[in-house]
Amino acid sequence: MTNLTKLNSAIRCSLFAAGASVLAANPVWAEENEDTSIERVEVTGSRIAKAELSEPTPVVSLSSQDIAKFGNVDLGSILAELPAIGATDTVIGNNNSNANAGLSSADLRRLGASRTLVLVNGKRHVAGSPGSAQVDLTTIPAGLIERVEIVTGGASAIYGSDAVSGVINVILKDDFQGLEFDASYGDSTEGVGTKSHQFSLLTGAEMADGRANVTFFADYNRSAEVMSEDIRQFDSWGTIANPDDTGEEDGIPDRLRVPKVYSEMIHANGVINPFGGAAGRWVFDDAGNPLVQTERDGDNSFAFGSFPNGCDYCFNTEDYENYTPGVERIAVGSTFNFDITDNIQLFSDFKYVTADIEQQFQPSFRFGNISINVEDNPYLDDTLRQTLLDAGQTTVRMAKFFDELGNRSADNQRDLFRFVGGFQGNFELSETLVDYELYYVYGETSNERKTLNSLIPDNLVAALDVVIDPDTGLPACRSQVPSAQGDDYQDPASVNGSDCVPYNPFGLGMSSAEAHEFVSADVTRKDKITQEIIGASLVTDSSEFFELPGGPVGLAVGYEYREETSETTTDEFTKRGFLTNAATPDAYGEYDVSEYYVEISLPLLADLPFIKSFSIDGAYRGADYSHAGSADAWKVGAMYAPIDDVRIRSTYGQAVRAPNIAEAFDPLSPGFARVSDPCDADNINDDPDRAANCAALGIPPGFEANDNVSVDLLSGGNPDLVSETSTSLTAGIVWTPSFIEDFSIVVDYYDIEIDDAISFVAAQDVADNCVDATGGPDANFCSQVDRDPTTKDITLVRSGYLNAAALDTSGIEMQTAYSMDLGPGTLRLNLLANYLLKLERFEFQDRPDEINVEEGEVGDPKLQFNFRADYQLEDMSFSWRSRYIDDVVTYDVSPGGGSPEDLYPGFIGSVTTHDFTADYYLTDSISFRGGIRNVFDKLPPGYTANALYDLVGRRYYVGFNVKL
Repeated sequence: MTNLTKLNSAIRCSLFAAGASVLAANPVWAEENEDTSIERVEVTGSRIAKAELSEPTPVVSLSSQDIAKFGNVDLGSILAELPAIGATDTVIGNNNSNANAGLSSADLRRLGASRTLVLVNGKRHVAGSPGSAQVDLTTIPAGLIERVEIVTGGASAIYGSDAVSGVINVILKDDFQGLEFDASYGDSTEGVGTKSHQFSLLTGAEMADGRANVTFFADYNRSAEVMSEDIRQFDSWGTIANPDDTGEEDGIPDRLRVPKVYSEMIHANGVINPFGGAAGRWVFDDAGNPLVQTERDGDNSFAFGSFPNGCDYCFNTEDYENYTPGVERIAVGSTFNFDITDNIQLFSDFKYVTADIEQQFQPSFRFGNISINVEDNPYLDDTLRQTLLDAGQTTVRMAKFFDELGNRSADNQRDLFRFVGGFQGNFELSETLVDYELYYVYGETSNERKTLNSLIPDNLVAALDVVIDPDTGLPACRSQVPSAQGDDYQDPASVNGSDCVPYNPFGLGMSSAEAHEFVSADVTRKDKITQEIIGASLVTDSSEFFELPGGPVGLAVGYEYREETSETTTDEFTKRGFLTNAATPDAYGEYDVSEYYVEISLPLLADLPFIKSFSIDGAYRGADYSHAGSADAWKVGAMYAPIDDVRIRSTYGQAVRAPNIAEAFDPLSPGFARVSDPCDADNINDDPDRAANCAALGIPPGFEANDNVSVDLLSGGNPDLVSETSTSLTAGIVWTPSFIEDFSIVVDYYDIEIDDAISFVAAQDVADNCVDATGGPDANFCSQVDRDPTTKDITLVRSGYLNAAALDTSGIEMQTAYSMDLGPGTLRLNLLANYLLKLERFEFQDRPDEINVEEGEVGDPKLQFNFRADYQLEDMSFSWRSRYIDDVVTYDVSPGGGSPEDLYPGFIGSVTTHDFTADYYLTDSISFRGGIRNVFDKLPPGYTANALYDLVGRRYYVGFNVKL
């Protein structure tokens, strides 16, 4: 089927240019391969095999050697260091999520991980998070990876739904023979405690006279838990009102960034009169002795302030937060390939991955909604009791973090099983060779997610209402002392009220274990996610019948049927609303989709003046979803080479993303959300319509919202969603000048626009849109927001999923590669850069004036690049890698958003980090490696925790590899 003569001109300028699509060339140092024969290979972005770089779609490749130099077993975090991929959903990015604790996903072009399709060997992979299609990249052992290919732009016409921003295809090692053992260890050099170690074993052998190959692998890795307080530059940074500010547009910053921003209104030892009272605000030492609470120096908000000299008994969020969770993971698997005949090959592989994840969250708390009976409570200090009574306070409010119960830790067990099997080969129709593949995929993820030590609020109320039992002379719950109950008394406990044990909230750990057990319980959720796929494809060409001037027409057709299910069951305590967690019901959803596709490659012209080659590719995919109806995706691409040294390429197409299970089927559920009240004095001028609309709602001037605490949220899925669509354009040039040996440069422009984007209308957006409408408050959004009639604080927001949003991004990506002999060795240079021209989000596409511009903000720098220099000297290789992140601002750059005057400093300067690695081949079978990441310990300022940055600083890794 392959006509190499016709390919010669197309291949000449590709021979070295292949390096331009590779972040760092695969360094096979031992010997040069003298074989210059060329064959077509299948590259991500097309099912028709072509010569390298003859595909019009931009592809960035990462080899196994590249991956090893990161000193990290988490593929998601490795990919997030590439300029094209955001760090939104990495392990660090998910450090505030119980549901996704320990998961790591890729977010290509920062359009959302749900819009990045991840494949393994060209096939879909079961999701790791319930209700979504997001693949947990930590379940793909790094030691098995041959290379990773990244395609920008809509690829739904080739691979189906979710490939809106592009595709990441993880290609695994195949037909391995021998035994390979690998081990590595790493840690911070600065005492941060990022200890990690990994062991892997890969073995394989041929059987049946070389017709069969079987492999087995096992991998174990463990990473230590790192708390936020371990990150050196963190110091509870926040903002405070600038006392020198005279108003808007005065050239003076409205707010100042300062460290040590705490809350004096709540603490693990308890705070009496947290919001003020006649007797003042009191806190307790560990033993329960009362102390007058420290006063703040500057205001951050109602609940937080600045304490430049520290505060021994104030709440510091960093005391409880994770930077990275503790993870222990084991993976095992096997592959089996067997050539039944010369034209029929059986292939199969399976893997099983199990992981234990522990991630910390704040303990349960009560923020002022504890009521203490001053006269009756025997645990209250007598001196403070008299002080309160003298001030006329017979009942007082109290706020407390219940540290003595333990953190609300995420204790997650994640298990994944995946099997792939099928047949591939070729057959002849007449004299036409047809490649075929029949395959079956089954994947299943099972999670048990526990949130430990959640409060039972009703039981806590009963346990805190303590009196002296006249029969025993000891403290007891009022509910257990009839003589202390009034005529209308009702036991407030909701669970086993007769077992009430009195709780002493004053100080730390002053209550009994029995009291702890009475007021708390664990939340348990179990997920089961399944994916089942049956598919077939045929690939052939027209060489028997006709050829175009550039060669035969390539054709691929196929069919795929897929079923997806997701189920989450929740413990009875949570479902019945006994705990502080929302009363979440069980969730279940499923859908199926039938898809067919066709792809064609037309090599129209070749070997003409100023047309060395010219080809057009096209693809179409039709899908019928059981829950979202039909959807069509298509793509057209062109490749034009005027001369051997230059290629011009472009693609344009439409991609789709069907609603996932959570978006379509999640039941209406209560929850919690953080909302910065748009009517607060600090936010009132962020939109020109706010002041008048807030006044129309009865919000007084100078209103200060109590918005440092969560509000109730009521939300669910939407069965009426349809598939979102995107159009994508890529255009670029590949230059491999013949007068510069081993040099190539690739420059590509990309533009992706998404319409009818499925989005969860965040509680913040609902609240903002209520008061940001022109001509008066928006009745539809305002009806979804409840406010306390007395305090005017937001108490409840209703929300859900809609096909309402739009996204738009464009940029320029450049790749260069150069290789040369230098002294006794060989030097290879590689550069991968991305310049972000535009990243805009419209939460409501029918409101183009309400635009959220993100390029140049934290997490979305305009310029990023990676540069690497590799030097090979006999049995040693050395690498130097630099990563540059452009300066960004920390305010909203959208029209009508923020300004440099909002706060100071309002920016994060550019950050450049450098890594040094070395490899030594002791023998052909034994090698050692080591490296120092962030050699110069370059850190961003402490007021950012964005996962895009290296927040740990200098660290090292060492490892060795044995092959037999």
